[in-house]
Amino acid sequence: MVEIIADLQIHSKYARATSKNISLENLEKYARIKGLNLLGVGDFQHPLRRKEIDEKLTEDEHGVLRTASGFPFLWQTEISLMYSQDGKRRAIHHLIFAPNKEVADQITGFLGSKGRLDYDGRPIFGMSSPEIVEALKKISDDIEIIPAHCMTPWFGLFGSKSGFNSLKECFQDQARKIYAIESGMSADPSMLWRFKEVSEGVNVVSFSDAHSFWPWRLGREATILEIPNLTYGNIIKAIRTGNGLKATIETPPEYGKYHWDGHRNCNFSCSPEETKKLKGICPVCKKPLTIGVDNRVEEIAAFPLGNKGKNARPFYKLLPLHEVIALSENSRLESNKTWQVYNDLIKEFGNELDILLKIPKEKLLKFDAKLVELILRNRESKIKVAPGYDGEYGKALLGEKQSALF
Repeated sequence: MVEIIADLQIHSKYARATSKNISLENLEKYARIKGLNLLGVGDFQHPLRRKEIDEKLTEDEHGVLRTASGFPFLWQTEISLMYSQDGKRRAIHHLIFAPNKEVADQITGFLGSKGRLDYDGRPIFGMSSPEIVEALKKISDDIEIIPAHCMTPWFGLFGSKSGFNSLKECFQDQARKIYAIESGMSADPSMLWRFKEVSEGVNVVSFSDAHSFWPWRLGREATILEIPNLTYGNIIKAIRTGNGLKATIETPPEYGKYHWDGHRNCNFSCSPEETKKLKGICPVCKKPLTIGVDNRVEEIAAFPLGNKGKNARPFYKLLPLHEVIALSENSRLESNKTWQVYNDLIKEFGNELDILLKIPKEKLLKFDAKLVELILRNRESKIKVAPGYDGEYGKALLGEKQSALF
């Protein structure tokens, strides 16, 4: 068996709001630094991204794309569906995976028949979720569709603004063809296990939705697979059955952009309990608050916190190493000071995920004691995070008790 740490929700530079330097070379470089050993190519249907894929990657007999140095990628993209159902505007993002170049071509042809593919790496279509699943499965049953960042308000399957209360409501007669959902940064598996369909066997995977290649974005969420060997078939079998899904890596849900309720423009956020007291109205602008993930989970959960699905797998809640260093050094995330400490750690220990998860305390102790203590606290999910809301990331904090440790 081989362990694969996979981040399969990637964008190219051709998607909106992404870094213009997201090349396959940079993705490979920083994936290795992060400790990832499988990525999605991102946006494979975009003509310029596809040209890049064809020029720089070679597909093996198992449907895995590889760079000249052997780093593996999967055929992967993300699309946005905007449509009306049951009298409500729906906006849902789905991940799509293809088993090989031939099927990727057929997917691209189908999507191209429904709208333009050249204006955005994450194209928008007016099809419904059942329609896209039915159409893609007619091309090949090996195509995998996974609802992305399933809890976010605006574009998640269960989102408060445009989502649904269940998989069945969203996918209707195609729901049986959905085997997994992607947790997203503002939720973790323990929250999703409270939903009936997840409790009954729909699997939870986690990926970064990276809009750049920097290691505080790439692989901040990932899925750990344990499979006989790296093939598209083995990966999809693990996602569909849960056999081979070893664990997921999650950021603390509070770190995500939509964990609490609030208004970014009003600089106001609050817990679900406070929202209830406010009757859902922002005290600053007097308009309805954007309802976050924590609140939305309570609205639709069938089970109390602590319930576990039959396919429940372990998960690690981790802040990216840059966040931990910046907290220790009182520096900015992307500052030279933070980078210097980060690079020293990588030079010593090889990759970020080993540092976050595996390197023993006694080996870390050659570095600053405050930083080492924070790395160890991070492993135990004991770094406090002020919850993100309405598009604002959460902020790691040094509380009084934490500060007193050093």
